[in-house]
Amino acid sequence: MKNLFIISVVMGLAGAVSAPASAQATLSLKDCMAYAISHSTKVRIQQAASGDAQIARRDAALALFTPQISAQTYAYYNFGRSIDPQTNTYFNTTSFHNNYGVSAGYDLFDGFKAVNNYKISKTGLLIADSQEKQVEADICLAVMEAYYNVVYYKRLCDVYEEQVAVAGQALTKAKRQEELGQKGHADVIQMEADLADRQYDLTNTYNMYQDQKMTLSDLMFWPLGEELNIDTSMPVWQVEPVATESIVDFALEHNPAVKIASWQALNARRELSTAKWQLLPSIGLYAGWSTSYYTYQGSTTQPFWNQFKNNGGEYVEVSLQIPIWNRLMRHSTISRKQHALDKATAELDQKRRDVESEVRRAVQDRDGAATAYELAQRKAEVQAEAYTLNLKKLEQGLISPLEFQTANNNYLKAQADEMNSLFKYLIKQAVVRYYKGVEYVNQ
Repeated sequence: MKNLFIISVVMGLAGAVSAPASAQATLSLKDCMAYAISHSTKVRIQQAASGDAQIARRDAALALFTPQISAQTYAYYNFGRSIDPQTNTYFNTTSFHNNYGVSAGYDLFDGFKAVNNYKISKTGLLIADSQEKQVEADICLAVMEAYYNVVYYKRLCDVYEEQVAVAGQALTKAKRQEELGQKGHADVIQMEADLADRQYDLTNTYNMYQDQKMTLSDLMFWPLGEELNIDTSMPVWQVEPVATESIVDFALEHNPAVKIASWQALNARRELSTAKWQLLPSIGLYAGWSTSYYTYQGSTTQPFWNQFKNNGGEYVEVSLQIPIWNRLMRHSTISRKQHALDKATAELDQKRRDVESEVRRAVQDRDGAATAYELAQRKAEVQAEAYTLNLKKLEQGLISPLEFQTANNNYLKAQADEMNSLFKYLIKQAVVRYYKGVEYVNQ
């Protein structure tokens, strides 16, 4: 009964891990990243911010190239003393007044505020687009790491399943040999313990596989309750020679983080220029038309349309506004804008330094990961050969179960190290490609 219990648990785990995909297709890494981008709430939030930037650009363009136009009307009853518009004398009669007007105005000179606001809005739209790309890159990198973790634990489960099967066969054979007097009871107990260890490792690895799969589903915003099937085959790797300095130069010019910081510094400089120009007078041009209608209680007045036509008047106005004293508000604004420019310039310098350091570190990490993978690959090949030889020795009774367990553990560790170093290299390589200008989703 004890053996049956062990076998049933192993079969259940194997079926859960390696079950065939459901009706939905198996997703590759690129499919997972594309799905995450199209369903991520972070991307939707940034898209809303990009929509605000487009509206700001439209408003700035209208403020620069079009005048302000407004229409107004009002009506009121007057009780008591008022002025007769016809005789310009006071009288004490209830009257009704109704006025209509249309006016338009355009700032001929406002210290280049409208021009700079238009330029700032155009740069703001570029910033919003770059921020959206930056969010997409962060999502893709997180999805890539989770995806490789799922593949790693799935492949590790396959290895442990094979180990459980081998340990089960060895235990069955050892029990038969015990019955024939060819093995001692201690060897059988050791093999039972080894099988229990393999089963325990398989269970823990399977739990980690499910946990990483859930993490990937959350990053992708995958529907809850729906099975996520991904391609768990081992990816192909290849070394790509890179010139570090050329990647650094490209990243400092084209990386979204650097471009965002550069545009923010440019906008800060434009805002400072606008604040300084506000010390000069402003000139505006205005024009309008108005008319009115009125009646008096107990008197006869002209009809509405006659008054509407006869009482109409137009005006044209040019205004000059000279700032003299406003409690140093304009000077305070200039100081704040200067501080904002200093801050934005410092942030740009810091961002350029950060990106350059990240590029150099990414190249160094990628090269180190490539070397580590080559060594891990060689170690796995040697340990696989040693495992095969030790398995034959165990079957022939030339080594003890404890010695075989040590060799088996070395073999498992070598395989795990090989897969882990490969996935680390692939992630580091993707980061280097990203700094070279290739988006994660297009790699």
